[in-house]
Amino acid sequence: MKTLSAVLALLLVMLLANSLFIVREGESAVLLQFGRIEGSKFEPGLHFKLPLIQQVLKFDARILNLEASPERYFTSEKKSANVDFFVKWQIVDAAAFYRAFGGDESAAGLRLAPIIKDALRFEFNSRPLHELIAGGRTDITEHVRDQANKAALTTFGIRVVDVRVKRIELPDEVSVTVFKRMQTEREKVANSLRAEGEEKAIGIHADADRQVLVLKANATKEAQTARGDGDAKAAEIYAAAYGRDPEFYAFYRTMEAYRETFRDNNGVLVLDPKSEFFHYFGESK
Repeated sequence: MKTLSAVLALLLVMLLANSLFIVREGESAVLLQFGRIEGSKFEPGLHFKLPLIQQVLKFDARILNLEASPERYFTSEKKSANVDFFVKWQIVDAAAFYRAFGGDESAAGLRLAPIIKDALRFEFNSRPLHELIAGGRTDITEHVRDQANKAALTTFGIRVVDVRVKRIELPDEVSVTVFKRMQTEREKVANSLRAEGEEKAIGIHADADRQVLVLKANATKEAQTARGDGDAKAAEIYAAAYGRDPEFYAFYRTMEAYRETFRDNNGVLVLDPKSEFFHYFGESK
């Protein structure tokens, strides 16, 4: 009797344990009964189910990562580029996810990758290469994400959180062409800047020469004015001196003439001793 009671108690505990299941934070679950979905929206915590009849499948509700192999796409100019990207996705509808993939995350990745690649191909085909390289990645990834969600959200029960282009590589034959074009453009810009600099240098030199001429002209004018004022002042002084003592003035001017004449002729002068120029030599008084 005790053995039967123990067996019944054990069976009861097993049935009770089989009727409970726990959904943890970061998980989603689907309650199945004979393969039919009976429930899929469970909050984190303890839940009940019919033992032996119903079963629970749990999925990772956190953000998952999909690494895709690089693909070659053609731009609007029909130039090819190798694109490496990854996708962040999340299960938001466990029931739809189970119906689409039977709960297989790897199968979901295989179905999601072509959707992303098709959206990327459309974006690359509608843009030129320089726009893709320069800074069009943000717009591309946003458009690809929105386009992928239209197909995956309701059908597969998954949401594309983000799409990121890791690397855009040009094939060797395209790289050479692009680099040559970039070099040509840089040389064109350099030549333009160099010509502009030379033009400005010529203008600066011309302006400097003009300012030099103006300064010299003004300096010459001021010097001539000052010299004229000095000569006038000297003439005024000479006239005043002459009026005060004409004899001394004549003597002083003759001495000045002697000094200037002998200095210019190394002290040798051939003249008639009785000339007026040697007047003061004959009259030493």
